Amino acid sequence: MSNTESVDPQLQDFILSETQKQRFQVLVHGLTDTCWETCMGRPSNRLDSKTEVCIMNCVERFIDVTTFITKRLMNTTKYRSDSPLEFQ
Repeated sequence: MSNTESVDPQLQDFILSETQKQRFQVLVHGLTDTCWETCMGRPSNRLDSKTEVCIMNCVERFIDVTTFITKRLMNTTKYRSDSPLEFQ
């Protein structure tokens, strides 16, 4: 019996779910750090309109780039699985 056969499928699903949650949290923290550093001048009690627009644009671009990279990686992975490398 190999290691993959002895692993509980529910445990595998749980680990996959938790890994995805962690990746999402890392992404959100990266987004927060990037947009904060880019847009925030002096912290105050309220966001001025310029800062608010900057943060909204930053978040939208971050999401756009993440979506683009994810699609590109999926296409690359699909391409590689459709045409495996042949060594001579």
